[in-house]
Amino acid sequence: MSAELAHEQDNEPPHNLEAEAALLGAIMVNNKAYERVVDFLQPEHFADPVHGRIYAECAKLIDQGRQAAPHTLKGVFDQDDALKDVGGAQYLVTLAGSVVTVINTADYGRVIFDCWQRREAIDIGETLVNNARDHSLDDMTAIVSAAQSDLDALASHGARKGDLLPVSSGLDAALEAAERVMRDGPEAGGVSSGMVDLDRAIGLLGPGRLYIGGGRPGMGKSAVAVRMARNIAMKGLPVAFFSLEMPADEIAKRMIAMETGISQERQENGEFGQDEFMKISEAHETLSRIPLHIDDTPASDVREIRRRAMRMRRRHGLSAVFIDYLQLIAPGNTSRNRNNNRTNDLTEITGALKALAKELECPVVALSQLSRAVEQREDKRPGLADLRESGSIEQDADVVFFPYRESYYLEKSEPVQRAEEDMGKFMTRQDQWRQKMEAARDRMEIIVGKRRGGRAGYAKLYANMETGVITDGVN
Repeated sequence: MSAELAHEQDNEPPHNLEAEAALLGAIMVNNKAYERVVDFLQPEHFADPVHGRIYAECAKLIDQGRQAAPHTLKGVFDQDDALKDVGGAQYLVTLAGSVVTVINTADYGRVIFDCWQRREAIDIGETLVNNARDHSLDDMTAIVSAAQSDLDALASHGARKGDLLPVSSGLDAALEAAERVMRDGPEAGGVSSGMVDLDRAIGLLGPGRLYIGGGRPGMGKSAVAVRMARNIAMKGLPVAFFSLEMPADEIAKRMIAMETGISQERQENGEFGQDEFMKISEAHETLSRIPLHIDDTPASDVREIRRRAMRMRRRHGLSAVFIDYLQLIAPGNTSRNRNNNRTNDLTEITGALKALAKELECPVVALSQLSRAVEQREDKRPGLADLRESGSIEQDADVVFFPYRESYYLEKSEPVQRAEEDMGKFMTRQDQWRQKMEAARDRMEIIVGKRRGGRAGYAKLYANMETGVITDGVN
């Protein structure tokens, strides 16, 4: 079918006017033909602008529950100068009258769409060539990046969306997932964080799921994310880490600290000898081999994050995406026109991240700041209501978890002797504080506020914030 229709003149952009006419005629003869192409075909895909306008008007009428036929379209096009050039409203009758069958409607649509994609690809290529030849444009990285972004958008443009699937399709997928887990073990259903207690609390990181890790500054949410990313990459699984706050070298120093026990502060101050320098060198060699890719570009928006993640998936594969942190993601173009309403921005951003997780077919873990209301309470353990400028964060997320370190707040509340307080009472209060500090030292709680499809768990972890080592092992 395609071979018969796909003929074109040399040096002309790919097009097939016969296929366009055949499709439009088929739709006007039988409006059900529209259902076979509506999922992927848009008016701008037609090479002939007149055909695109006819298709758009047909779509409008059909979507309103009305009939799209030459007589119902005639009034729209009676005064249309472009249609007059091809015969006026009589052209609509000609299109409908020339139809032999509507069986091949989807084939016509695919030929039209294929020609459009080829025209777009040629345009992208010509733009790249022209920009590369323009000596006044010396930023080739930006030129290639723009072309790659356009190609990514073109590649994903034809994805089918909105299909209603029979329940058997979902049941088949669920059965296959259960069979994989039974055959290959629990990790066949998701990616382990590398911490057994954390896996029990939030479940394995499942493909297509959005995880939000919320915390106030100092709680260790970035340390948790870096540790998880490191653990996953250590298994040879490719990980993308978008750090909108910390530069890549700072993350690298944190990871070296995890491997060697030499804190980031000591690394930066040169407080180590030859033996410890050898440990740093060995850690560098080990970490250089793992498939962890860090992007520390500031003020990225979701569209840019998506483009880079898609490129990584093509080149290296992708098992998990981490984003540190949500509130630093730049609003998209549509958000900038909404009077700087940050709640609306975050609603759009979290919805886009959930869609990204589905598109990438891997887990997306995004960190989030919490509101200052936590600091005003006596019990500072966070909950869902503390999600800052929450918008739809809670609704879009599949799992929401909160790293919490009691020692952070205890350190700020060391007792001082009150006026007229005798030394005995002061020493008693100080002893009680020391006991609490000792019990809380190197301890982190993971409080799970939401877990879709499972019970909200709770984990206690060992957390050395000086070196960034976060592991199981706390009773």
